[in-house]
Amino acid sequence: MQSGPPKGIATTPLWQDGAGAAFVRPEETAAGDGRLPPRVEILVVGGGYTGLSAARETAAAGLATLVLDAAAPGTGCSGRNGGQVAYSIKPSLEQLAAKHGHERAYAICRDGLDAIAYLRELAAEEGFDCDWRATGSFYGAHTAAHFAEMAHAARHQPPGLEQRIRIVPRGEQHAEIGSDYYHGGCVYHDDASVDPVRLLDSLRRRARAAGAETVYGCEVTSLERSGDGYLAHTARGPVRARRVLLATNGYSRGLSPWHRRRVIPIGSYQIATEPLGAQRMRALIPHGRHVSDSRRVVVYFRPSADGERLIFGGRAALGEPDPLVCVPRLRAMMAQIFPQLRTVRVTHAWAGWVAYTFDTLPHVGERDGLHYCMGYCGQGVVLAPYLGMRVGRRMAGLPGGASAFDGLEFPSRPYHFGTPWFLAPAVFAYRWLDRLGL
Repeated sequence: MQSGPPKGIATTPLWQDGAGAAFVRPEETAAGDGRLPPRVEILVVGGGYTGLSAARETAAAGLATLVLDAAAPGTGCSGRNGGQVAYSIKPSLEQLAAKHGHERAYAICRDGLDAIAYLRELAAEEGFDCDWRATGSFYGAHTAAHFAEMAHAARHQPPGLEQRIRIVPRGEQHAEIGSDYYHGGCVYHDDASVDPVRLLDSLRRRARAAGAETVYGCEVTSLERSGDGYLAHTARGPVRARRVLLATNGYSRGLSPWHRRRVIPIGSYQIATEPLGAQRMRALIPHGRHVSDSRRVVVYFRPSADGERLIFGGRAALGEPDPLVCVPRLRAMMAQIFPQLRTVRVTHAWAGWVAYTFDTLPHVGERDGLHYCMGYCGQGVVLAPYLGMRVGRRMAGLPGGASAFDGLEFPSRPYHFGTPWFLAPAVFAYRWLDRLGL
């Protein structure tokens, strides 16, 4: 096993190996000609899944659309996620109904399923290359009680919200995972996985083909109301826009204090092992599915695209910016599930920032003329393209712009001003509850 400070580990995602110059186009970076249009109809702040999906809709409607991002393409979580495609609404139908009523709750859950269908349709389009893999997922039960709960839920799915689920008792789980760690689980046959960077690049190509202009490495430093729109100050000078979409999710910093108080940035950390060989990987995950489990402090893992490595991720820290610091903890978490990997070498380690919300729901809306779409709670691979499309159509005045998330109260807390100091004790408590199996 590696010991001491990790050495020789790349801190870029495995997904970005080989992307290189083909992924970063000169005309889209700060190294371009430096000129920005002085006025646009639509300004999108954030060049990830959300922003590019919205920009495609507004540009296709004939509205002059500019996407600005502070960093290079793929620097945010759209290039640093795990690529899992799964049902993405965290609260149950019953929990949502108690707060929002049955009709709204059902519509929210329905949107969660429609988001998967939308991404599946995009992947099926000619030329839309995101390495779609319809392998399904395995959801492992951390305790016997968790298995009983998930099996009951699988047998009693709400009508109209059914998913294809197979219950896997503990005695049969080696057909799904080469580990004794879990107490059984469920296979979700309609889940899939994608290459995060190829998905991002396909969304970007699609937005640009529709007429959107994308510029990376150009930070929007402030926004101010001006006439019937906004004046955006950037590193390359001002831009006036009639409508602005804030699509910054886990990277929502000081640009809008109101939004910053409503999202909680949490680090999501991943490692990739050295090549293990296809045969060894099939022994670990026989059907090549992505895997997660029922713990509060989540882990997730899957085979690499070539079937040679294990990519393992989880909440190994809260706000640690250096992914190398988290390698020992991620290795320990991986070895809990796969003791046979205790001595393998790690070649890549990276981190991205997801945005949680206080009600664990994404939020779409408008405040003081500023549109927003954010708060995916770690499920942005599915939700961001779908809700980005919805908000883009809404901004363009097109049909199909409504979603079940429109008009939901976007909660904050009096003690949250952008730095989530309260997370450390909460996660510490969650880890102890996981260890105790409660």
